[in-house]
Amino acid sequence: MLPQTVLGFDFGTKSIGIAIGQAITATARPLLSIKAVDGIPRWEEIGELIKEWQPDIVVVGLPLNMDGSEQEMTQRARKFANRISGRFGVKVETQDERLTTTDAKARLFELGGFKALTKGQVDAVSAVLIVESYYENQFAE
Repeated sequence: MLPQTVLGFDFGTKSIGIAIGQAITATARPLLSIKAVDGIPRWEEIGELIKEWQPDIVVVGLPLNMDGSEQEMTQRARKFANRISGRFGVKVETQDERLTTTDAKARLFELGGFKALTKGQVDAVSAVLIVESYYENQFAE
């Protein structure tokens, strides 16, 4: 059975975009972006979101190189995913996020031109795309 509620994270060293998705429509919407210091968020903020939304699963975007190989940020995103799992006891999966930032910028630009392209909005919409691509992969299996 598909997880009903998915909390998605677009991990970054300065900002982490967050989106909420639900399986019925296989869509997601941006929630917010939270600040991070060298990739470390205020964990209580993430705890509050998990408590509020009670996701069946958390999906963290995995930044890979275009050829599919890993980079330093890939390892940092995995570590972030493992910390969420360990701290909050929720099921966590990673999702290939190649091109999500580019897609997020294109989507926001269509909706609101250049003024829609704030960093926080781009990160949150990137998290939406991570959740939606996670659903696409679930349906493809």
